[in-house]
Amino acid sequence: MTLEDYKTVLYRQEDGAWVAEIPAISGCYALMPTREAALAELASVFGMIAQEYADKGVPLPQDSTEIVYA
Repeated sequence: MTLEDYKTVLYRQEDGAWVAEIPAISGCYALMPTREAALAELASVFGMIAQEYADKGVPLPQDSTEIVYA
């Protein structure tokens, strides 16, 4: 599985910081001052988590994220 196999949620907090996260993977998120920095950091975090899963011989979880507009 690669980063492109997952839905990414991106939103801005009240303080102006950007959060990028992959809801399907626990702990896979980034909080940065810009949208671009949050997405770049998320890619790095995803890489670290994917390596941890690989080291343990465990597959990454499937993405079951649904996008719902409220």
